[in-house]
Amino acid sequence: MRFQYIIFLFTLVSCYETTRNCKDFKTGEFYSEVKINDVLYKSTFKRSENLQIETYNNKIDSTQLRWINDCEVIFKTINPKNMAERKDVHLKILTTTDSSYTYEYSYVGETKKQKGVAFKIR
Repeated sequence: MRFQYIIFLFTLVSCYETTRNCKDFKTGEFYSEVKINDVLYKSTFKRSENLQIETYNNKIDSTQLRWINDCEVIFKTINPKNMAERKDVHLKILTTTDSSYTYEYSYVGETKKQKGVAFKIR
């Protein structure tokens, strides 16, 4: 009996699938939080189908967007001011709720990834 119970629980867990309604987050206004080395970084941004304008520490940064699929996008800084800004960033939406999404991102070609959460404002 105990074995059947374990099999039943395993079946329930293995069928669990995370929600990803990525299309809901391709455009709009957002607020984002990323924690790096115990420091919380916050920004706001507006996103259209192929452009994102982000405000962070009273600085405005604009990037072109190239969607790979509904849940993955490549960011290319429009006017890079240094070598780091010349690197493209790959972002992947991992999970979504009705008003937010969890994502991971990294420079294209690099394996070290950071995670963050974005909340839809409008």
